[in-house]
Amino acid sequence: MIRSIIKILIGISVLLSFTAFLQVQTFKEIKLKSLDDIVVGAQQTHLYLPLLKGKKVAVVANNTSFINNTHLVDSLLNSGINIIKVFCPEHGFRSNEDAGKKIRNTKDPVSGLRIISLYGKKHKPTRKDLRKTDIVIFDIQDVGVRFYTYISTMTYVMEACAERNIPMIILDRPNPNGFYVDGPLLDEKFRSFVGLHPVPIVYGMTIGEYAIMVNNEGWLKNNIKCDLKVIKLSNYDHNKLYQLPVTPSPNLPNMFSVYLYPSLALFEGTIISVGRGTDQPFQVIGHPDYLIGSYLFKPGSRSGATCPKYCDIECYGVNLREYTIDYTKNLNQINLQWLIDMYEYLSDKEEFFNNYFNLLVGNSELIEQIKQGKNQQEIRLTWQEDLDQYKKIRKKYLLYPDFE
Repeated sequence: MIRSIIKILIGISVLLSFTAFLQVQTFKEIKLKSLDDIVVGAQQTHLYLPLLKGKKVAVVANNTSFINNTHLVDSLLNSGINIIKVFCPEHGFRSNEDAGKKIRNTKDPVSGLRIISLYGKKHKPTRKDLRKTDIVIFDIQDVGVRFYTYISTMTYVMEACAERNIPMIILDRPNPNGFYVDGPLLDEKFRSFVGLHPVPIVYGMTIGEYAIMVNNEGWLKNNIKCDLKVIKLSNYDHNKLYQLPVTPSPNLPNMFSVYLYPSLALFEGTIISVGRGTDQPFQVIGHPDYLIGSYLFKPGSRSGATCPKYCDIECYGVNLREYTIDYTKNLNQINLQWLIDMYEYLSDKEEFFNNYFNLLVGNSELIEQIKQGKNQQEIRLTWQEDLDQYKKIRKKYLLYPDFE
């Protein structure tokens, strides 16, 4: 009886905490500029087509690699560029496969080109894959979060090119979460495909800036250097919001999900659902036993989430879309309170965290801090010294005006 009363009181406390977060914007206000005049690297064909003429070209691309309404590969072929093969990352080339699903080598039904997967049996192009390749061009939309795997794919392609003296061109694109830096730095012990480098969860750089940092900081294997060229964005800076023209992956369908992703993806290492298998992935969180939740959703099998957590089971939780509606007071730090509150309510139900959590976070400290009952501010203070050091490194490689 006493245990039930305690649970109810905890539930009320957690619910009030969530309600307060939804009603009051706790993050500092930041002023963000218009995005209408941004020109992405891929659109500036005059800067890179001359470098591709007469060359045997390999392209690293996916469904985000568009020049206006034309896919980059189709545009290059129409311009007479000799593309000999295409590499694709997680989620596939023109399609949107499930997160974590191994992608097989295939043939593009549109162009007939050979598609080599870098998210199947291997993450890095082999010597055979790059045979007869004169130059590699990379164009993929990133979202600015360490465990979003496109930067890992880019790193391994850079490394393969460096080992074979093949130049690489990156067509830069804006970072929709590029207006802040936050989170713990990756501990080398937790290096994996969802975290290769000693950077925070939100690293505040475009994919082009990030590539230059990886190259110049010696983060490629054996400190080798890639012959790298970045086709810069025009009229971009880190104070600009960017409305993605296409979805970067199947479970980030809109800007609500993109802005919430740095915080909510941590729940992938827990028993909590982030709404995969619903029409609001990475916009809701819940669990079948979170009975005080004010929002009810039921994950189901669908394209991009064929076997979601708690498939066909009702989950009680919270809808966080309202939290991102005011774009002039946008999220500019990772929110740990949702994680802390969910743990406090559900921690005695079953094992809350799984082995994936530490890989996402990049250390083993956060899980212990939460179990010890530390609050969000106490935890954030433990990141500060490393963040300050990282910002000094980051600043050296910025191509665009910064938010600081």
